[in-house]
Amino acid sequence: MSELLKISLPDGSVREMPQGSTPADVAAAIGPGLAKAALAARIDGELVDLTRPFTGDASLALITSRDEAEALDLARHDYAHVLAEAVQALFPGTQITFGPSTDDGFYYDFAPAERPFTEEDLPAIEAEMRRIIAADKPLRREVWSREQLISRWQQQGESFKAEWAAELPEGEELTVYWSGDDWLDMCRGPHLPSTGKLDPAAFKLTRVSGAYWRGDQKNAMLSRIYGTGWLNKKQLDAHLTRLEEAAKRDHRKLGAEMDLFHLQQEAHGSVFWHPKGYKVWRELEAYMRRAIDGAGYREVKTPQVMDARQWEQSGHWGKYRENMFVIPDEVPNTEDEGPIVSNDAQWMALKPMNCPAHVLIFRQGIKSYRDLPLRFYENGCCHRNEPHGALHGLMRVRQFTQDDAHIFCREDQIVAEVRAFCELADRIYMDFGFTYAIKLALRPEKRFGSDAQWDQAEAELRNAVAEAGLATPEYGWEELPGEGAFYAPKLEWHLTDAIGRTWQVGTIQSDRVLPERLDASYVAEDGERHRPVMLHRAIFGSYERFIGILIEHFAGKLPVWLAPVQAVVATIVSDADGYAQDVAAQLAAAGIRVETDLRNEKINYKVREHSLQKVPHLLVVGKREAEEGTVAIRTLGEERQRFVPLAEAIALLKAEATPPDLR
Repeated sequence: MSELLKISLPDGSVREMPQGSTPADVAAAIGPGLAKAALAARIDGELVDLTRPFTGDASLALITSRDEAEALDLARHDYAHVLAEAVQALFPGTQITFGPSTDDGFYYDFAPAERPFTEEDLPAIEAEMRRIIAADKPLRREVWSREQLISRWQQQGESFKAEWAAELPEGEELTVYWSGDDWLDMCRGPHLPSTGKLDPAAFKLTRVSGAYWRGDQKNAMLSRIYGTGWLNKKQLDAHLTRLEEAAKRDHRKLGAEMDLFHLQQEAHGSVFWHPKGYKVWRELEAYMRRAIDGAGYREVKTPQVMDARQWEQSGHWGKYRENMFVIPDEVPNTEDEGPIVSNDAQWMALKPMNCPAHVLIFRQGIKSYRDLPLRFYENGCCHRNEPHGALHGLMRVRQFTQDDAHIFCREDQIVAEVRAFCELADRIYMDFGFTYAIKLALRPEKRFGSDAQWDQAEAELRNAVAEAGLATPEYGWEELPGEGAFYAPKLEWHLTDAIGRTWQVGTIQSDRVLPERLDASYVAEDGERHRPVMLHRAIFGSYERFIGILIEHFAGKLPVWLAPVQAVVATIVSDADGYAQDVAAQLAAAGIRVETDLRNEKINYKVREHSLQKVPHLLVVGKREAEEGTVAIRTLGEERQRFVPLAEAIALLKAEATPPDLR
């Protein structure tokens, strides 16, 4: 090794540095501006602290706030550590556990010495965090042995940290980070050079909740403190504004106000759809049926409960059993004494997905290569045993209905079928006004199938998206290593809503594993049996979640064609009751979902009430409108009303009430 190290920079230049130099030294050699702006570094692609010495010649990229994604993750990681230090300073005896960064901030789990933390504690903790940031304490990395770590945590009374340290692998390099000289935490890093690199005005603690140690409800309950953290106050303010807007759009709040659905403990994670909410569902279902009928799909219906041996054969029993509801296949004991179910019961399971059942339909009768592609579609009701704490309105449920389909095709048909699906999905998302990004989720570490099969499947999906003209920056094309299903890579559609949030919804997966495991075959042109390729696909994902997304995207103001009540005819005076009923009858005859409001209430009260219900159009009629055969249309979100002849109003509403695919 030469006396000077050769450090290659992204612009192609090479810096010669002495042995023992660090990325911070390189930044200082380039200039004081970069030395001040640098936050961390990549040495040969690995993200490290600025103070990590080079071990030889290396490539170097310095991370600054311009590298926003990496800088944000570093800052949020550091905010979590500063939070833990602040809590222990304010509440002596509190044990620390872990605190990762999240998509918009950070959290940390604590074991308080006396009482669980509450939101009343947050202002004081924030103030202490700002004091630690202002102190500009250096964040210093040290490598410790496992024994040192265990001893340290035991001496400090940190039983949770000691338990975790005792389980760390032998021989693994274990690191701690000091904040100044008086506080440390066990962490892999990297970190910013000092607490002063954080903006004290760019974070906010948001809430407190309970969390079990290591996510196991059998373990101790901890106090989890959440926060949001950013690089500057402008970013924080923008995020808080988005949160306020999201709260206004919360589908649970709007669902109650609009009388669409409710949830209750008697059916954890399952939705009680009210008449208005189910009308939205039925409109979506009818729309999707027209789309899949036009695309050559055949609708099927499969059983809710299947024998556990079927799930064993498909591979789901081993990979997915913890998320399945299992059912004993025997008559339960009806006596007061003894177990309800015997040890001899055979097991069945509520289906968590539809794919194995669709293979069983495919296997009925001999299939020829001329029969392919076969596209089976099902509005399939599925159940998944999600933890209670993970449930969230319509977005995370236990019972859901997928717009699910499986395409059985030959090898030479895959790219064309995937391309056709891309074009169908594009048309549907455009009908709802969504923009989207397409991402390719690649093979996970634990998977079925050979590397050759995965190579081929991933290439086919890439080619199909390219042929559809969608593998471009305009469509947010990105590849996601390790995020595919255990049996197949998948294309994912990430929708962007009205306030900039993204939702992963549609998917198509190219699967050679399940046809093999469930013995699906067709007779090829050579007279031999071959395996079909199975394309798993969905566009809505689930009706429940898609409706939740629509409610939040439109802030409850659903497009007229989807609105459960498209118009209300409201009277100003009782003399107009007869005319209002006639107007409603003519609207209903034109296919408009209409109600009347003949109550003896002031019109402003009626307007407010139906606005809260997000009714698109309020048709106000009084004595003059009855005499002239007109209506006053008040459209949701518009300040002024229009006076138009009834025939014109019917034509206007009928056009808006027509689904986009039928216009």
